[in-house]
Amino acid sequence: MALSEQFLSEELHPIDIVEHIAEHNDWDFDRVGDDQIAMAVQGQWRTYSITLAWSGMDETLRMICTFEMEPPDDKLPVLYEGLNAVNDQCWAGAFSYWGEHQLMVYKYGLALAGGNIASAAQIDTMISAAVLSSERYYPAFQLMVWTDKTAREALQIAIAEAYGRA
Repeated sequence: MALSEQFLSEELHPIDIVEHIAEHNDWDFDRVGDDQIAMAVQGQWRTYSITLAWSGMDETLRMICTFEMEPPDDKLPVLYEGLNAVNDQCWAGAFSYWGEHQLMVYKYGLALAGGNIASAAQIDTMISAAVLSSERYYPAFQLMVWTDKTAREALQIAIAEAYGRA
């Protein structure tokens, strides 16, 4: 039985679904509270910290995926230019840099207004999109902050999505 099929007949809290997905994928996680979960997901470049939180007030499942980045101050303009270019390419979610915490952040909110219920497939897609986007742009962000490349030059290294098949 597919993971998503387990939830078809049940109405579960979105964070319960996230917990099941984390268990299914054998990810380290911590159920911070009834409405929040934090987990670590290993990528090719690094381990990403992912937190999902449910807001019943506005019926939104919020996700942030973070990884450390400590750019020198003189590289911030290139990084910000690169962030704008990257966000133009991201249809779901967006990156920002939290300078105070020295974290690169991918954010996404799944609006479930009107009493809609998140499916396991939707939540799994959210998490996958965060990791895939982070993996895709991580090398470009590194080039922006640790070399003399422009944002445009650094983005040439971003792993393009493959179309078709070999």
